[in-house]
Amino acid sequence: MRILVTGGAGYIGSHAARHFMEKGHEVWAYDNLVYGHRAAAPAGRLITSDLADFGTLDAVLAEKKIEAIVHFAAFCYVGESVTDPAKYYRNNTAVALGLLETAQRRGIKRFVFSSTCATYGDVASVPIREDFPQQPINPYGRSKLMVEWALADYAAAYGMGYAALRYFNASGAHPSGEIGEDHEPETHLLPLVLQVALGQRANIKIFGDDYPTPDGTCIRDYIHVEDLASAHLLALEKLEAGSALKMNLGTGRGYSVRQAIDLCAEVTGKPIATEIAPRRPGDPPELVADASLARRELGWTPRYADLREIVATAWNWHSRHPRGYDDRGGKKGDA
Repeated sequence: MRILVTGGAGYIGSHAARHFMEKGHEVWAYDNLVYGHRAAAPAGRLITSDLADFGTLDAVLAEKKIEAIVHFAAFCYVGESVTDPAKYYRNNTAVALGLLETAQRRGIKRFVFSSTCATYGDVASVPIREDFPQQPINPYGRSKLMVEWALADYAAAYGMGYAALRYFNASGAHPSGEIGEDHEPETHLLPLVLQVALGQRANIKIFGDDYPTPDGTCIRDYIHVEDLASAHLLALEKLEAGSALKMNLGTGRGYSVRQAIDLCAEVTGKPIATEIAPRRPGDPPELVADASLARRELGWTPRYADLREIVATAWNWHSRHPRGYDDRGGKKGDA
């Protein structure tokens, strides 16, 4: 297939683009490099433009004869979405609707959407199944859920096949160590802990140690970025006109914040200093996926089921590139 990967220079998008190419597909990465990195995109396959430039987008879809779209491009900072919701509804929702409209006009029938477990909001129990109510508690989750609703309507009205993949904590890096996680600002637990191991920060804050969990810290399901990439391709290959796939992607195994920190210390061989901080509003005690539907429908099985293995790939990237993509030929967006 000829696939357009939006956000193809970002963390998950760059891994997905590489995976698709390794499997023989023709891939074009589309990214405005606001958060993406030129060095992360596949060489010679990056189109630098903003998705809101629908004229350029339409021309690219026509010129490259795109047959399928995998849409990763989005803002994803939950706290920022609360303080600046307009930014999230404009970029995550309105721009995505423009992308859908352009794709429909060009006759594209396969669309895979990077959704999130944040569409569920606060849940009463874990593991989380796809039939749980979707009641997001922040603008980020709502901005994603609105796109899921639009996709369902496009499938019914126009015959577009779509997949909405709701994943949990994306983690790890390509096993080669050539591409990995590099956000500014960084908010994800594992890279922050590994920055402590590298001596780049004094300690890691644990936001709350009084949750109703075995050690008092929040529990999360960590899914390797390569496993996410493989699931996206399996979903893309399964889609047919008008079909819909709505699936969780996770390992089904939860690790507490303390357990994750301890594993980072074990893998790196470095001491990790911690500091207890107040709880953050909106942090559920436990988020773990029931991903049995993806296993059953896609034949998908995570290769990295153990967090220790995920941390090892992340450490391979961060220890080799302590300044992220600044060590790969310039700052974000530079040639």
